[in-house]
Amino acid sequence: MVGEIFSNLFLAITFFLFNPLFWIALCMAVCVGYFRVKKERKSYRIRMLPGLTELKTILSESWLHALILSILISGIGLVVDIGWLVLLAIVSLVFLFTFNFKLTSPIYMASLAFGGLFLVQRFVPDFTIYGWQVREIDFLGSLAVTVAIISGLLLIAEGRLIGRYGAKNSSTYLIETKRGLKAGVFKMKKLWMLPILFVVPGDMIHAYLPYWPQFTFDEQAFTFVPFPLIIGFSQIARAQFPEKICPKIGYGIVFTGVVVCAAGVAALWMPILSIAALLAGVLARIAISVAISIRERKDHFVLAPQSKGIVVAGILPNSPGEKIGLLPGESIRSVNGQAVHNEKELYSAIQVNAAHCRLQIIDRNGEIRLVQQVVYRHDHHRLGILVVQ
Repeated sequence: MVGEIFSNLFLAITFFLFNPLFWIALCMAVCVGYFRVKKERKSYRIRMLPGLTELKTILSESWLHALILSILISGIGLVVDIGWLVLLAIVSLVFLFTFNFKLTSPIYMASLAFGGLFLVQRFVPDFTIYGWQVREIDFLGSLAVTVAIISGLLLIAEGRLIGRYGAKNSSTYLIETKRGLKAGVFKMKKLWMLPILFVVPGDMIHAYLPYWPQFTFDEQAFTFVPFPLIIGFSQIARAQFPEKICPKIGYGIVFTGVVVCAAGVAALWMPILSIAALLAGVLARIAISVAISIRERKDHFVLAPQSKGIVVAGILPNSPGEKIGLLPGESIRSVNGQAVHNEKELYSAIQVNAAHCRLQIIDRNGEIRLVQQVVYRHDHHRLGILVVQ
């Protein structure tokens, strides 16, 4: 008996791991890293972080949020329809293949899956597969309320992930300004996977895996279904630094999620509010993205070339520049007493006294600070920095 239980659990885990969405999301994370490195090399002839950085963080940054969401969804008893989960997976795959991670906000995918299920019932009411019948779904009943509340919870998770990790490992590359100069912009492109445990009615999975976790309530069988939920984030910043813009975006999304959740709870007494909550969530999420993008395009570049000094666009990990505490947007005015205006002058000035390299830096607030750092022979001769000049 014990051996059979472990055997079925192993099959269940294998079933989850071979979910197409799971593997495609991993491949997409690798692709994000590949294209990031390619663009960095094109601008600076060197990459900032390894190409597999995005793959390493796809689960490490989001597993705690997935655990909390699974406990909340299962503990509260938010039951979803298996058809909605299938459509959610299909919508997620389609949006992933567009490579536009702005589309992979959970409110978009959850709402489209809900709308798609409604259209199936409207135009193909007799659709049946493996005993599942679309005509049995009550859209203005428990499903609409559940989807609204879950969408709000997912928005809260999305906002927290963006606020905390959106700026982490952000990339930078050069673009041409209207004046024909080269300026730097920050590119934040993240992909998170949240293995969430959903509760679905019926025993469809239990029919194939007898020891798959399920329970019975009020003579109704329910099954636990693990689902690799995908959350993506993409934003270009040129007027603000990533660590400034991401918390603002995250706060706006969290607030939207709270409102959607509240409306979903209120829909228990007025079901139509669940539909209104989903529509409001979609419109609010679009408004946040549009407002941020418009502002970034109107304001000036924070990584623009200056007449005096070299503007730091990025710092390589474990480099002398990182040890000094250089930040993107700061300007190096002089090295070892010599004024510098380009990389060639920077390199020449470092050679004057690499053992005690002294730098005059103008920080983001326009204040002067002096630092000193030993540059060893094996260190990057540019202090390990990417520059705008």
